[in-house]
Amino acid sequence: MRPFTDSTPTWLRRRRTRLLALATAAIAAATAVTVSLSANAEEPAFEAQQTLTWSDEFNGAAGTAPDSGKWRHETGGGGWGNNEHQYYTNSTSNAAHDGEGNMVITARRENPNNYQCWYGTCEYTSARLLTAETFTQAYGRFEARIQIPRGQGIWPAFWMLGDNFGDVGWPQSGEIDIMENVGHIPNTVHGTVHGPGYSGGGGVGSSYTIGEPFANGFHVFAVDWSPNSITWSVDGNAFQTLTPANVGGQWVFDHPFFMIMNVAVGGDWPGYPDGSTQFPQQMKIDYVRVYSGASASGGTITGLAGKCLDVEGSGTADGTPVQIYTCNGTAAQQWTTPGDGTLRAFGKCLDVANGSTADGTPVRLWNCNGSAAQQWAFSGANDIVNPQADKCLDVPWANPADGTNLQIATCSGNPAQKWFRA
Repeated sequence: MRPFTDSTPTWLRRRRTRLLALATAAIAAATAVTVSLSANAEEPAFEAQQTLTWSDEFNGAAGTAPDSGKWRHETGGGGWGNNEHQYYTNSTSNAAHDGEGNMVITARRENPNNYQCWYGTCEYTSARLLTAETFTQAYGRFEARIQIPRGQGIWPAFWMLGDNFGDVGWPQSGEIDIMENVGHIPNTVHGTVHGPGYSGGGGVGSSYTIGEPFANGFHVFAVDWSPNSITWSVDGNAFQTLTPANVGGQWVFDHPFFMIMNVAVGGDWPGYPDGSTQFPQQMKIDYVRVYSGASASGGTITGLAGKCLDVEGSGTADGTPVQIYTCNGTAAQQWTTPGDGTLRAFGKCLDVANGSTADGTPVRLWNCNGSAAQQWAFSGANDIVNPQADKCLDVPWANPADGTNLQIATCSGNPAQKWFRA
């Protein structure tokens, strides 16, 4: 979703320092949620710190406008850099609470105010909401639970732009598309980044497909963003991780970004509505939440001989072994604890193979599925325990060599079972 506007709005003319000040204030006032993963230890050595820095649960009364303390409107019909056909309004006809816990962005075939678009009298209205003046953040988890619209020429998106957009322009500011869908491919969503040397049609990204249209129900779309990686997931299933080595250009994801939600109608990528497209079309957003802190941005876990808990070969496929390896700062050694009892890398979960409880069962990376094989407790004795097996994460035979694959084993208190979070 390209960021170009019809004219330079007020928020672009304001100094970057104002954006950063607002972000700092929002974070300072945020709710901190601390979850201990250990049910037995009185003083856990590790705590999964998941700090909710910003959210909107959209619990307003039916028909009311978005919270102006959190969202601002962008308006206009100049095509937005993509030859789109909608006029974005600030009307509750196009963005309003539904009274059932959702914000609803509605695209309509109408022109009640004779809006003018780049191609003539506008044929459609919709809404585009953003947090540029109200909230920005660098790194963490950005997620939303959304039911997208459907139809040829309909283009919903949940995405982010760098807070320096007004100073350096696009794509130098960076763009992270958390979720985009083009209506003629209803079962697939896309996650993409844009930056210098990889923008527009050259953006770097991947797609995720399910067995039915995404418009059939709500789904959680998220990115976990750390200084050296961005991982995309849908309903907890990671489908792509990008690092500076992947983009073929300057990595510009090292400063605060703001969020945008919109539904475009038509454009170079989705094409245009036809006789099959029904209006109005609605995108329903149940919530938007942003997290910060160690669990959101990731961190290393060290064990025997000071070596790091590591995903073998930086693999993201189900079944990739987990090992110890000399600490090197790569994304394969960044682990998050999102507060649900899981331990994650690349958006996937540390998993006991086949749900076994036997000594010597290997551990691996696997799509998060809520099973007991993916539950881990950090104890006050510096153990990482799988409660289902009541066994500890263990380095076999206390072998400190790089590449030693890990297992679960009966907890014995030996150094091969001691783990420390950076």
